[in-house]
Amino acid sequence: MYAAPGPVLSAVRDRAVGRGLGTAVFTDEMFTTGNDVDNRAVVAAVAGPDLVLAGLALVGPRNAIDKSVKGAVLHP
Repeated sequence: MYAAPGPVLSAVRDRAVGRGLGTAVFTDEMFTTGNDVDNRAVVAAVAGPDLVLAGLALVGPRNAIDKSVKGAVLHP
């Protein structure tokens, strides 16, 4: 697990998408809803580069993930 401020998470997301990695986003707005349907709606309402990220999950080859998380630090 890595820790990073929002702008770094956005850069990580951009690099991951560019490498074709699977991504799952967690936005600040998702924490104001009470269910999955509303969570999906708040994410779908915002263009990917404009998401205010609270967290991000990546799936793919380790070397591509390592390159994508550049700038983030391991969470203590």
